Amino acid sequence: MPSVSDTAEDAVSGASADDSVPSAGKGVTDAPHRPGRLRRLAALARREAPRTALAAASGALLGLAFPPYDLWPLSLVGVAAFALLTRGRTVRQGAWSGFALGLPFFVLLLKWLHVVGWDAVIGLSIAEALFLALLGAALAGTSRLPGRPLWAACLWVAEEWARDRLPFGGFPWGRLAFANTGSPFTPLAALGGAPLVTFAVALAGTLLATCAVALWGLRGGGASRKAVTALECFGLAAAVTVVGAAVPVPTKADDSVDIAVVQGNVQQPGMDFLGRPMKILGNHATATEKLAADIRAGKARKPDLVIWPENSSDLDPFKYPQAYDRIDHAVKSIGVPVLVGALVDHPSKKGYVFNEGIVWDPRTGPGASYTKQHPVPFGEYVPFREQLSKIITRFQRVPRDFAPGDHTGLLKVGPARLGDVICFEVAYDQIVHDTVGAGARALVVQTNNATYGRTGQPEQQLAMSKLRAVEHGRAVVTAATSGISAVVAPDGTITHQIPEFTQGVVSARIPLRDETTLADLVGAAPEWALAIVGLLSCAAAVVVGRRGRSKAEKGQQ
Repeated sequence: MPSVSDTAEDAVSGASADDSVPSAGKGVTDAPHRPGRLRRLAALARREAPRTALAAASGALLGLAFPPYDLWPLSLVGVAAFALLTRGRTVRQGAWSGFALGLPFFVLLLKWLHVVGWDAVIGLSIAEALFLALLGAALAGTSRLPGRPLWAACLWVAEEWARDRLPFGGFPWGRLAFANTGSPFTPLAALGGAPLVTFAVALAGTLLATCAVALWGLRGGGASRKAVTALECFGLAAAVTVVGAAVPVPTKADDSVDIAVVQGNVQQPGMDFLGRPMKILGNHATATEKLAADIRAGKARKPDLVIWPENSSDLDPFKYPQAYDRIDHAVKSIGVPVLVGALVDHPSKKGYVFNEGIVWDPRTGPGASYTKQHPVPFGEYVPFREQLSKIITRFQRVPRDFAPGDHTGLLKVGPARLGDVICFEVAYDQIVHDTVGAGARALVVQTNNATYGRTGQPEQQLAMSKLRAVEHGRAVVTAATSGISAVVAPDGTITHQIPEFTQGVVSARIPLRDETTLADLVGAAPEWALAIVGLLSCAAAVVVGRRGRSKAEKGQQ
């Protein structure tokens, strides 16, 4: 927020140099009354209100760029507006603009959390908006450097780098790349992953802002030079936007596999989606057995493997014999391996569970498994549980903590070598990158979005699957308990899909690929390089600012 000292300086700037100064001998009651703190704050609020309102509106527009709205050009508008709002401002003013933009942006983006409570929406939005406040401060501090669009784009990457990791492992929702999973920028993911897409979007948006500044300056002198600047910036922005069309997105399959994705559906949406015990498991087993009957009747083609979603077994099959038998019967009826999602009690730590994908063979039963590596804080485990549960009683609805896994999700399921990624893990670059690096020929996202059904969250997560498909040149299969289950081709197009809260089966032939993309080869290097350049630009701005003040002080002497 802009400093109070700035306002105080403005408040006295109109005073004449000849104004008398009360002598030390006069009482304090003879001194001119100086504005109080409340008056200065009120003046500050009035002065910043228009800019704050513009920042809030820009944040809302940026939110509309993301699913379920999918108005990706608004991501450019949001970036451009942020650049204009922080141009030539102080660091504190830039930070306030960033927070004013970030709060409505995240509230709109994360409103699906209202199922838990609107306080959760506001609390998480405030926490995430603080990162945009830091970004706003950095954009303001570097706004006077030459080549500002480049530094601004690097700073966007640096902000996402921090937000994707801090705190408690980070929360990557709202990355510019995730608003551009079906835009001209998308193919860039095959070169440098999500960070390169974010960089390109931020660069194009900031170039458009620079173009707007030059066009506005045509009202004054130097019209020809400013017109050239405007044309150059617009041309560069257009070039950055369309350059993705020249990026080859490899899709040629080495071979293929027939799969069936089962969406069993849940008893009801919301926090109590589980319903009565065995209900969800029964839904998925029944849908699988129906598919098996259709195959025997010649109405459907037999798949090579079947995929069930996260939490498709609502009871630990190794603890409850009825759950084990129900799964085993369904798997034997279909006659091919099934990837089953289940919560499994920790063998040694009481009160802890594993969120697993288990390969269930029709002959040998349960075999290899993958345990979710990145449980969701405050959703799947509660940090500082003993202390926080006394303050926030709602955390008692998370009675057990999920224990993280320690290896990637590479699983041999029938004839296919698949990479299992569970739910929110699809948002994290490194987890997906490591899974492909381990040898996954296609990716599976087992997820359970029943809590957030019909809120826009499933669409946001599916968009991430589309970006991962292009980034790694792999087919991505999303299996959800209540939707949206889908098959995404390596070029990012959705080929099959089941609507939310519908029981159904998707049968598809997906390509299996061994070739890797450049993004697989370079990994996180582009993100680190761009983030470091952004931070170095902040250091350069500090050095330039100090030199400027030193010269000014020498000139006054």
